[in-house]
Amino acid sequence: MEIKSKIGQRIKFLREQVSMSQKDLAYTADLDRSYIASVESGCRNISIVNIEKIANALNVPLKDFFNATEFDFTSGSRQ
Repeated sequence: MEIKSKIGQRIKFLREQVSMSQKDLAYTADLDRSYIASVESGCRNISIVNIEKIANALNVPLKDFFNATEFDFTSGSRQ
C-alpha cells in the first residue's frame, strides 16, 4: 500500500475515533472538506504542514499520528 493511502486511512481512523465528520475536521483544521475527502481516499499528496493541522484538530500529537502499525517499515516492505 502506498504512503498516501496509509496516511489517508490513518486520518479517517482517527477522525472516526472522535466521531468527527469530514466537514467538522476541515473546519477545525482550516482546510476544505473536499481536500479532506481526497486525502482520506489516498488521491492527494498531503504536506507535513497539513498533516500537522489535521493532527492538531484531532488532538493527536504528530508522534502519535505516525505511531501506528500502518507506518511500521521495519519488515523491509517500504513503499
